[in-house]
Amino acid sequence: MNFISLLAQAGGAASGATGAAGTQNPMSMVIMMVALFGIMYFVMIRPQKKKQKEEQNMRDNIQVGDEITTIGGIMGRVVTVKDDSLIIETGADRNKMKITRWAVSTNNTANEKAEAERQAAKEAAEAEKKAKMEEAADKSKAKRKKSKKKDDTFDN
Repeated sequence: MNFISLLAQAGGAASGATGAAGTQNPMSMVIMMVALFGIMYFVMIRPQKKKQKEEQNMRDNIQVGDEITTIGGIMGRVVTVKDDSLIIETGADRNKMKITRWAVSTNNTANEKAEAERQAAKEAAEAEKKAKMEEAADKSKAKRKKSKKKDDTFDN
């Protein structure tokens, strides 16, 4: 509450409009409310919408053969994909269950693919870094050999 009162005081001081009764300019209150709504939007609403969009995209991209986990914690492999439902196999005895798309929590197959891609990119970056370091070491050795040859010629 201290932050809000500081904003209100700053808005009143900036506009320089305080009445005889000590009331603030109504425009400063409107500006403060708009600023608070903007902060709330960027801190709470926008990230939540982004997360919901990513989850919906994940649910729309489920394919036959994907390993999924439901919101209830049931893990299974997708057997059939329909408009708003999925049929999954669970367990060793391959029990089949029909679930709705919104009940899918994670697509484990997609997560594994993404993790493998990240790991491959990381290994490629490390290999490139190692190659650059070896190249720099080779150049350094070549420079030392040249300087050593120059020193030998001066000694004669």
